[in-house]
Amino acid sequence: MAKADNPPKGQCRQCWRHAYDRSIHKALGRREDCKPCVDHMNNGHGDMIVR
Repeated sequence: MAKADNPPKGQCRQCWRHAYDRSIHKALGRREDCKPCVDHMNNGHGDMIVR
């Protein structure tokens, strides 16, 4: 989980965490979309980019 908590410079915190922390999507059914991910894809990264 350490990798999920430490995104590199230039990466989005939410995208990184959702990619590397399997527990976030564990409860989703097969082919079920993650609502925070869909919202993030539609609305962008905002101020979540690591500088």
